[in-house]
Amino acid sequence: MYYLIIDLEATCWKFEKPLEEQEVIEIGAFILSPFGEVEDQYQSFVKPEIHPILSHFCMDLTGIRQEEVERAAVFSKVYEDFLHWIQTYNTAQAASWGAFDQRLLYNCCIQSNHEPFWSSDFVNLKKQYQRIKGLKRPIGLKNAVEREGFEFRGNHHRALDDAANTVSIFKKYLDEWIFY
Repeated sequence: MYYLIIDLEATCWKFEKPLEEQEVIEIGAFILSPFGEVEDQYQSFVKPEIHPILSHFCMDLTGIRQEEVERAAVFSKVYEDFLHWIQTYNTAQAASWGAFDQRLLYNCCIQSNHEPFWSSDFVNLKKQYQRIKGLKRPIGLKNAVEREGFEFRGNHHRALDDAANTVSIFKKYLDEWIFY
Protein backbone atom coordinates (compact mmCIF):
# COMPACT_ATOMS: atom_id res chain seq x y z
CA MET A 1 0.00 0.00 0.00
CA TYR A 2 1.19 3.49 -0.86
CA TYR A 3 0.66 6.38 1.54
CA LEU A 4 -0.56 9.86 0.64
CA ILE A 5 0.54 12.54 3.09
CA ILE A 6 -1.44 15.68 2.37
CA ASP A 7 -1.51 19.21 3.72
CA LEU A 8 -3.82 22.02 2.71
CA GLU A 9 -3.74 25.74 3.21
CA ALA A 10 -7.05 27.57 3.28
CA THR A 11 -8.49 31.03 3.14
CA CYS A 12 -8.38 32.41 6.67
CA TRP A 13 -9.12 35.50 8.66
CA LYS A 14 -8.12 36.95 12.01
CA PHE A 15 -11.61 36.12 13.24
CA GLU A 16 -12.81 32.63 12.29
CA LYS A 17 -15.46 32.05 9.69
CA PRO A 18 -17.46 28.84 9.28
CA LEU A 19 -15.64 25.96 7.59
CA GLU A 20 -18.13 26.19 4.72
CA GLU A 21 -16.67 29.60 3.82
CA GLN A 22 -13.07 28.42 3.84
CA GLU A 23 -11.52 27.30 0.59
CA VAL A 24 -8.35 25.44 -0.30
CA ILE A 25 -5.71 27.82 -1.60
CA GLU A 26 -2.77 25.38 -1.70
CA ILE A 27 -2.35 21.61 -1.86
CA GLY A 28 0.91 19.93 -0.91
CA ALA A 29 1.28 16.17 -0.88
CA PHE A 30 3.76 13.32 -0.96
CA ILE A 31 3.32 9.73 -2.06
CA LEU A 32 5.34 7.27 0.02
CA SER A 33 6.08 3.66 -0.84
CA PRO A 34 4.97 0.87 1.50
CA PHE A 35 8.46 1.20 3.02
CA GLY A 36 8.12 4.94 3.68
CA GLU A 37 10.27 6.12 0.78
CA VAL A 38 9.17 9.29 -1.00
CA GLU A 39 8.02 8.34 -4.49
CA ASP A 40 6.61 11.65 -5.70
CA GLN A 41 5.34 15.05 -4.59
CA TYR A 42 2.57 17.41 -5.65
CA GLN A 43 2.04 21.13 -5.10
CA SER A 44 -0.52 23.51 -6.54
CA PHE A 45 -2.10 26.80 -5.64
CA VAL A 46 -5.88 27.05 -5.92
CA LYS A 47 -7.89 30.13 -6.88
CA PRO A 48 -10.58 30.77 -4.25
CA GLU A 49 -14.06 31.52 -5.56
CA ILE A 50 -16.18 32.36 -2.50
CA HIS A 51 -13.65 34.85 -1.12
CA PRO A 52 -11.29 35.51 -4.05
CA ILE A 53 -9.30 38.20 -2.20
CA LEU A 54 -6.99 36.80 0.48
CA SER A 55 -7.07 38.57 3.83
CA HIS A 56 -3.91 40.28 5.05
CA PHE A 57 -3.99 37.84 7.97
CA CYS A 58 -3.98 34.88 5.56
CA MET A 59 -1.14 36.27 3.45
CA ASP A 60 0.93 36.99 6.57
CA LEU A 61 0.25 33.54 8.05
CA THR A 62 0.92 31.50 4.93
CA GLY A 63 3.23 33.69 2.89
CA ILE A 64 0.96 33.00 -0.09
CA ARG A 65 0.55 36.08 -2.26
CA GLN A 66 -2.65 37.23 -3.95
CA GLU A 67 -1.09 36.95 -7.40
CA GLU A 68 -0.17 33.29 -6.79
CA VAL A 69 -3.80 32.29 -6.24
CA GLU A 70 -5.07 34.57 -8.99
CA ARG A 71 -2.87 32.75 -11.53
CA ALA A 72 -4.04 29.34 -10.27
CA ALA A 73 -6.94 27.22 -11.46
CA VAL A 74 -10.11 26.88 -9.37
CA PHE A 75 -10.54 23.96 -6.98
CA SER A 76 -12.49 21.76 -9.39
CA LYS A 77 -9.68 21.79 -11.97
CA VAL A 78 -6.86 21.43 -9.46
CA TYR A 79 -8.70 18.58 -7.73
CA GLU A 80 -9.06 16.73 -11.06
CA ASP A 81 -5.31 17.15 -11.68
CA PHE A 82 -4.61 15.98 -8.13
CA LEU A 83 -6.80 12.89 -8.60
CA HIS A 84 -5.00 12.08 -11.84
CA TRP A 85 -1.67 12.32 -9.98
CA ILE A 86 -2.92 10.07 -7.14
CA GLN A 87 -4.29 7.41 -9.51
CA THR A 88 -0.75 6.58 -10.57
CA TYR A 89 -0.41 5.04 -7.11
CA ASN A 90 -3.60 3.04 -6.70
CA THR A 91 -4.59 2.10 -3.16
CA ALA A 92 -2.88 5.09 -1.54
CA GLN A 93 -3.91 5.54 2.11
CA ALA A 94 -4.56 9.24 2.83
CA ALA A 95 -3.27 10.89 6.00
CA SER A 96 -2.75 14.40 7.34
CA TRP A 97 -1.65 16.13 10.53
CA GLY A 98 -5.02 16.74 12.17
CA ALA A 99 -8.62 16.51 11.00
CA PHE A 100 -8.90 19.98 9.47
CA ASP A 101 -7.46 18.96 6.09
CA GLN A 102 -9.91 16.08 5.72
CA ARG A 103 -12.91 18.26 6.64
CA LEU A 104 -11.82 21.11 4.37
CA LEU A 105 -11.16 18.79 1.44
CA TYR A 106 -14.50 17.07 1.95
CA ASN A 107 -16.39 20.41 2.03
CA CYS A 108 -14.60 21.68 -1.08
CA CYS A 109 -15.38 18.41 -2.89
CA ILE A 110 -19.06 18.63 -2.00
CA GLN A 111 -19.26 22.31 -2.99
CA SER A 112 -17.68 21.56 -6.38
CA ASN A 113 -19.72 18.38 -7.01
CA HIS A 114 -16.75 16.03 -6.74
CA GLU A 115 -16.69 12.70 -4.99
CA PRO A 116 -14.04 12.62 -2.23
CA PHE A 117 -11.34 10.14 -3.31
CA TRP A 118 -10.88 8.59 0.10
CA SER A 119 -13.18 6.48 2.15
CA SER A 120 -13.88 7.08 5.83
CA ASP A 121 -10.40 5.80 6.71
CA PHE A 122 -8.54 9.10 6.19
CA VAL A 123 -5.94 8.93 8.97
CA ASN A 124 -5.50 11.74 11.49
CA LEU A 125 -1.78 11.52 12.29
CA LYS A 126 -1.98 14.22 14.96
CA LYS A 127 -4.43 12.14 16.99
CA GLN A 128 -2.44 8.95 16.44
CA TYR A 129 0.81 10.68 17.42
CA GLN A 130 -0.87 11.60 20.69
CA ARG A 131 -1.62 7.90 21.25
CA ILE A 132 1.85 6.73 20.22
CA LYS A 133 3.60 9.22 22.51
CA GLY A 134 1.13 8.90 25.39
CA LEU A 135 0.37 12.63 25.39
CA LYS A 136 -2.56 14.09 27.32
CA ARG A 137 -3.61 16.15 24.30
CA PRO A 138 -2.59 16.43 20.67
CA ILE A 139 0.18 18.83 19.68
CA GLY A 140 0.78 20.87 16.56
CA LEU A 141 3.03 19.80 13.73
CA LYS A 142 5.85 22.21 14.48
CA ASN A 143 5.98 21.12 18.13
CA ALA A 144 5.94 17.45 17.12
CA VAL A 145 8.76 17.95 14.62
CA GLU A 146 10.89 19.70 17.25
CA ARG A 147 9.95 17.10 19.89
CA GLU A 148 11.30 14.41 17.57
CA GLY A 149 14.59 16.27 17.23
CA PHE A 150 14.05 17.20 13.59
CA GLU A 151 14.65 20.68 12.28
CA PHE A 152 11.45 22.15 10.87
CA ARG A 153 12.13 22.53 7.15
CA GLY A 154 10.65 25.32 5.07
CA ASN A 155 7.86 27.67 6.06
CA HIS A 156 5.17 26.69 8.52
CA HIS A 157 1.69 27.04 6.98
CA ARG A 158 2.88 26.27 3.46
CA ALA A 159 1.31 23.08 2.19
CA LEU A 160 4.30 21.28 0.67
CA ASP A 161 6.61 22.26 3.56
CA ASP A 162 4.09 21.13 6.18
CA ALA A 163 3.53 17.88 4.27
CA ALA A 164 7.31 17.30 4.11
CA ASN A 165 7.63 17.80 7.86
CA THR A 166 4.71 15.43 8.42
CA VAL A 167 6.51 12.87 6.26
CA SER A 168 9.56 13.00 8.56
CA ILE A 169 7.40 12.03 11.55
CA PHE A 170 5.38 9.53 9.52
CA LYS A 171 8.52 7.68 8.43
CA LYS A 172 9.87 7.51 11.99
CA TYR A 173 6.71 5.77 13.22
CA LEU A 174 5.85 3.90 10.02
CA ASP A 175 5.04 0.65 11.80
CA GLU A 176 2.95 2.29 14.53
CA TRP A 177 0.25 4.08 12.53
CA ILE A 178 -3.12 2.32 12.49
CA PHE A 179 -4.94 2.18 9.17
CA TYR A 180 -8.53 1.01 9.22
